[in-house]
Amino acid sequence: MSATTRRLTTAQALVRFLSVQYTERDGVRRRLIAGTWGIFGHGNVAGVGQALLEAGEGVMPFHQGRNEQSMVHAAVGYARHLNRLSAQAVTTSIGPGATNLVTGAALATINRLPVLLLPGDYFASHSADPLLQQLEHPVEADVSVNDTLRPVSRYFDRITRPEALIPSALQAMRVLSDPAETGAVTLALPQDVQAEAYDWPEEFFAERVWYVRRPAPDPVELTAAVEAIRSAERPLIVAGGGVHHSEAEAALKAFTDATGIPVASTQAGKGSLRHDHPADLGGIGHTGTAVSDDLARTADLVIGVGTRYTDFTTASGTLFQNPDVRFLNLNITGFDAHKLAARTLVCDAKSGLERLLEALSGHRVSEAYEAEYRAGKERWDEVVEAAYRADDESAVPTQTQVLGALDAAVGDDDVVINAAGSLPGDLHKLWRSRSPRQYHLEYGYSCMGYEIPAGIGVQQAAPGTPVWALVGDGTYLMMPTEIVTAVQEGLPLNIVLLQNHGYASIGGLSEETGGERFGTAYRFRAADGTFTGAPLPVDLAANAASLGMDVLRAKTVRELREALAAARASDRPTCVYVETDPAPTAPPAEAWWDVPVAETASREAAVEARERYDRQVAGRRRHL
Repeated sequence: MSATTRRLTTAQALVRFLSVQYTERDGVRRRLIAGTWGIFGHGNVAGVGQALLEAGEGVMPFHQGRNEQSMVHAAVGYARHLNRLSAQAVTTSIGPGATNLVTGAALATINRLPVLLLPGDYFASHSADPLLQQLEHPVEADVSVNDTLRPVSRYFDRITRPEALIPSALQAMRVLSDPAETGAVTLALPQDVQAEAYDWPEEFFAERVWYVRRPAPDPVELTAAVEAIRSAERPLIVAGGGVHHSEAEAALKAFTDATGIPVASTQAGKGSLRHDHPADLGGIGHTGTAVSDDLARTADLVIGVGTRYTDFTTASGTLFQNPDVRFLNLNITGFDAHKLAARTLVCDAKSGLERLLEALSGHRVSEAYEAEYRAGKERWDEVVEAAYRADDESAVPTQTQVLGALDAAVGDDDVVINAAGSLPGDLHKLWRSRSPRQYHLEYGYSCMGYEIPAGIGVQQAAPGTPVWALVGDGTYLMMPTEIVTAVQEGLPLNIVLLQNHGYASIGGLSEETGGERFGTAYRFRAADGTFTGAPLPVDLAANAASLGMDVLRAKTVRELREALAAARASDRPTCVYVETDPAPTAPPAEAWWDVPVAETASREAAVEARERYDRQVAGRRRHL
């Protein structure tokens, strides 16, 4: 080895390179890749696996996973809690280990969250061809199963020569650290190339700092935005996940304190204001609050901050009904800023809000408008209290009473994680967020199985923080595997496991759309062949215990409160298991969601559902 090069394998060089990459924003520096998750097979055990072993924990911490998809979820939970300023890598073997990454990669990219994927690949030399688990394509010899990761990655490369790693690794870091570009990044690593040695320039291993920009708004756009806000009589802010990623919560509070403009939140943006702030209206859209949706229907200016306007937020294009409504979108990506034919402020959320506040000095909405939305907020607070209240402590709790008991148990800095089922809607309507990162809902991909591994990622990002993964029985059965990891690492993850014997959310949607809850219950087959028999004798609490968790069974509201308190006080991974009363107690949807209904049908339920659908779809608007 000369003085200017270092002879290492490709995998060893990659691990060393990753260990000296940093982000910096507002003077705070963090490791860009803080650790690596892995499951090893023939596609990475002698390459990346050997490199991690040789580097040691001090250079690159290693986390042992049980399922490749859940490893990505854990890494995403970690990155989200740290506002995208630090990420983790995930290494897998070739074949099914690599394709198991696809769901997690889609989740990361849809939610604009960074994760580095390092799947093994076939031999670049084709010396062993085909090898175990290799996909053979008859006309495209350079295709492997890793190509399934291309459409769900923000950057993809297959490293077919050692020296090709240098430019690709730098591009990977650029994308991961860029708030306008970030998502899943995939470097597919042929297993022979992983083990091949090369003389690497020492400069490749020099410490690098990737500065996370806070671009300011363009002056022309800022002037137009100020004019739009000053001329609006009923402005409404829609706060999205970009508020959190930018750490713009204080800037948003200062802005709304000064202007009186109320704030409604998407699933990703909830908690942008503390729940008891007089201008915080809670969730918006299909799962929003009555006050948010009522104001949205009459708003003449909708100010989107860091949101991408999914169909849940816009009620499938039916929510914003004022004939004169216009949109102003503050977003770090031009792609999202231009949605709904909006005026744009393409900038960092914190920077943009601060500049807007300066330019709007002295401007405030009318006293009548403030009084209107504050009265609406008070009425909705009464709805929340009614949903949480349990008059009979000896009764089986409903799902909303479970949330009420949890609300009473958590502290301001506890983190509540959820992603799928009926819980996201109840949480969006009812949860009272007390701190910016307390409400952790993955609803861009709404992926069943996200909650438990994400809880591990959050605890890695913020050791000592109480974390609650809320899961129904359907979600739990999808991916309980990382319970073993929590036990292994001694992480006091709390799981609240709600047993309602099936897919409750989809069951309700099926009933609404004429599907008559077909295929949504976990029950034995009846004599007529349908799944309408007795509930299955599945003991999920016993399953969690068998994986190493402490389990507390709660049959009543009183027992639930006691179990939640005990779980929060424990230093062990703990599952609170409760069978809920299936009676619906959540407030009904305040806005529509478009799920197309059969246009022709012979069953009465579907015919009636189509009639309802035709009435609702007539209210859709295209904002041009």
